[in-house]
Amino acid sequence: MEGWSLDFINQETPRLTNYLLKGKGPFPVVIVCPGGGYTHHADHEGEPVAKWLNSIGVSAIVLHYRITPHQHPAPLDDAQIAIRMTRHHADKLNIDPNRIGILGFSAGGHLASSAGTHFEDGDELADDPLLHFSSRPDVMILCYPVITMASPQYVHEGSKTHLLGEDPSLSLVEKMSTEKQVTKNTPPTFLWHTADDGAVPVENSLMFARSLGECNIPYSLHVFESGKHGLGLAEDHPEANLWPKLCEAWLKNRNFIKVGE
Repeated sequence: MEGWSLDFINQETPRLTNYLLKGKGPFPVVIVCPGGGYTHHADHEGEPVAKWLNSIGVSAIVLHYRITPHQHPAPLDDAQIAIRMTRHHADKLNIDPNRIGILGFSAGGHLASSAGTHFEDGDELADDPLLHFSSRPDVMILCYPVITMASPQYVHEGSKTHLLGEDPSLSLVEKMSTEKQVTKNTPPTFLWHTADDGAVPVENSLMFARSLGECNIPYSLHVFESGKHGLGLAEDHPEANLWPKLCEAWLKNRNFIKVGE
């Protein structure tokens, strides 16, 4: 996709790496946002996840969004542009513009949830052709996500500081606490977490799920009894290794993955 670097040179330039299925499409696609506390991108939450998505019939695009020293709104701008670019180039990429999801781990989960709660509709009269397309994802997949910026006992301070700065305004903290930004137009969401996550408390996922329920947004929440933060695909974990299968079933149930496609 034109306009962004496809070769990672430095943290100044967002990068999209495509993992696109070939064959008879159009295919669904998920934009993957690795975690890293808004300081780096965790490799095990990027390419391996894209390849898993490919294995279940979903094209994938890994987004290396801007991180520190960049702060809000840079990462959210990157996610919104990635969604709009994907819709704009849907024919070229052999994807369905109405089946675009976003998946994020940890701080990348915060970015994904921000994209799902701070999206913009398309404006057919805009001069920029990208703005003709909505930045709303059709589904969200949030993996041990950072959600709140406002609850001191549950916030991940590193992510908050690197995204919002040392002394953010109360209004910005409220705005970027995504559990407070859920509306009736927020996309259906799959969430998973571990109950004893020592870095990002499980209450982050619980608060977001509660907000989804209050707005009657479909969601699927899975809390595993134990497991360290940053498990990724959790292939070696005896409980959390179930999450990819659970997510696949959820995507099929939502007709995001069409049986026989």
